[in-house]
Amino acid sequence: MPAAKIVAVLIARPGRAEELEALLLGMAEPSRAEPGSLRWDVWRDKADPNRFVLDELYVDADAVAAHRETPHFRDYVSKVGELAERTAFVLDPVRVG
Repeated sequence: MPAAKIVAVLIARPGRAEELEALLLGMAEPSRAEPGSLRWDVWRDKADPNRFVLDELYVDADAVAAHRETPHFRDYVSKVGELAERTAFVLDPVRVG
């Protein structure tokens, strides 16, 4: 199976940007340590400090499914809705180099 990419855009709710950042940064180390994880990066928009972007890359769709079963992901899901509006895209490669 080909690699799977997830890009998530999160816009912090008013006054919650620092809490959101802490939640995202807390996800980085355990997510990067997962066997199928190739990248797990947090970005912050220079033009809007309330907007964060997660850039994730996994070896395949099974690794994404495994990621979603981890305790750290489940904790994230239980908290992120109160901190941010979130839009996530799960992408298949078309042509990557």
